[in-house]
Amino acid sequence: MYNNDLDEKMNFLAHIYLSGNSNEIRLGNFIADYVKGAEHTRYPTLVQRGILLHRKIDYFTDTHPIVKRHKLLFQPKYRKHAGVVTDIIYDHFLASEWHHFSDIPFDDYVAQVHDWLNDYMESIPLEMRRIMPGFIKNSWLQSYRTLEGIESVLIGMSKGTSMPPENAFAIYVMHKNYQSLKKDFFAYFELLCEYSQKELDRMEMEGNRS
Repeated sequence: MYNNDLDEKMNFLAHIYLSGNSNEIRLGNFIADYVKGAEHTRYPTLVQRGILLHRKIDYFTDTHPIVKRHKLLFQPKYRKHAGVVTDIIYDHFLASEWHHFSDIPFDDYVAQVHDWLNDYMESIPLEMRRIMPGFIKNSWLQSYRTLEGIESVLIGMSKGTSMPPENAFAIYVMHKNYQSLKKDFFAYFELLCEYSQKELDRMEMEGNRS
């Protein structure tokens, strides 16, 4: 289900949420880790915008001091994979605190995402498309709502990738720092939402001028 080298980000829910209302931009944001370099120019304009938005979001996230601080919590056991674990933790807070971010019930939102994925399945790169049946069937996004679900994801990743089997350590860190992690996430994610919307607005303006 997972890519063996774990180059990809794992915060799928955040990237979907930050894409606005365009299905094409959402598609680009969702598949961006599987589109390398200038390959994005092969896609329609709105999909290209989603891919570029994804890259902007990743840069914002990787350089943010809150994120850097959180990665340090997981580095003793996860080392180079600490960022992947942090991504998953952030999707946990987004899913578990969903009512702060959307008026759509989370179960309904996930069902809409699954329908959307099925509609656009042929546009998803083949390597990523292979994980989609399990992503949908196992309701990966739903599993992020609980710590038990997060632990299951980490266990699965340690079996299918080079990520070390340190799920007990990750959950321990989560329990120990839960409230501070959640508080920091809200502060970081509010800024990320503002940044993402500005990037969407900027790309739309540039597109209208061209």
